[in-house]
Amino acid sequence: MAKKEFKLAMLGMVEGNGHPYSWTAIINGDYNREAMDKCPYAGIPAYLNGQPKENLGIDGAKVTHIWTDDPADAKDVAKAAIIPNVMEKATDCIGEVDAVIISTDKGFEHVERAKPFVEAGLPLFIDKPMVDNEEDLLTFCDWIKNGAKILTSSAMRYAKGFKPYHRNTYEIGELRCAFVPMAKKWETYGIHAAEAIYPITGPGYISVRNTGTYERNVVHLKHECGADIIIPTTKDMFGAFGIVTLCGTSGSLELKSKDTFSTFKAQLESYVDFLHTDERKSPFEETIELMKIIIGGIQSREQGGKEIFLKDIAPGASIK
Repeated sequence: MAKKEFKLAMLGMVEGNGHPYSWTAIINGDYNREAMDKCPYAGIPAYLNGQPKENLGIDGAKVTHIWTDDPADAKDVAKAAIIPNVMEKATDCIGEVDAVIISTDKGFEHVERAKPFVEAGLPLFIDKPMVDNEEDLLTFCDWIKNGAKILTSSAMRYAKGFKPYHRNTYEIGELRCAFVPMAKKWETYGIHAAEAIYPITGPGYISVRNTGTYERNVVHLKHECGADIIIPTTKDMFGAFGIVTLCGTSGSLELKSKDTFSTFKAQLESYVDFLHTDERKSPFEETIELMKIIIGGIQSREQGGKEIFLKDIAPGASIK
């Protein structure tokens, strides 16, 4: 029996984030190379062009509709990523597609962007971070409790270079410290660092302290295993991507993951699998804890570096 092919809408594009270009090409398995080379994010055609054609494409889904905040962007993306339908409004896809990808990384906008599709009963993938405040976290939890199908993640959860150490750091003894640097803003890119280390440590984060500034965040996470996780997130520290240092009671590890293409493809495959099976690769309770880490980092910075305990952040956040 042939596998059902879900029709997807790719929705939204904000400054500094070119996911509609790359994610569509990865899912659909083809792109217009000449047009893609004109993409304003040079890294995207670089890693797409470096792949053999057979590596592109995800069985069971096709992006058929595109909408972006700036209409001109939608036309450019559609040409480069070969998307047949350009929409005037994001909601024009309701009744035309089977599922939606919200490809923007501003957490405070995601409730508003997601609401019409939740109400229409469409499954959603939401780019990281899902939220950056308590109220919106509670809203998403309520939606899922009421049957909404929502998935979100950072691609770093799927990084090949880190995967062998997910819940597996025995060769260095008991983990005592991890250093996970990241570029750009805590609000949008802190989740990349947090979700890179989270599958390694597992759940059990206690508190967050951010003693930095908006441009230079210095975040200290405490884990119940006795480990301290340090995440410096600095605006122009672009050399920080894909690096994790682990120190334990008997050894240390330097991990690197620079394969952007395979990381994004694995992330998108997890969504397509979710559409077909209704099964998550990781429980939503982990997403809740990760969102509390992001929220706590913001709250701590705004309160002069105060230690914020996760149990005090959106205490009603649950899908049970």
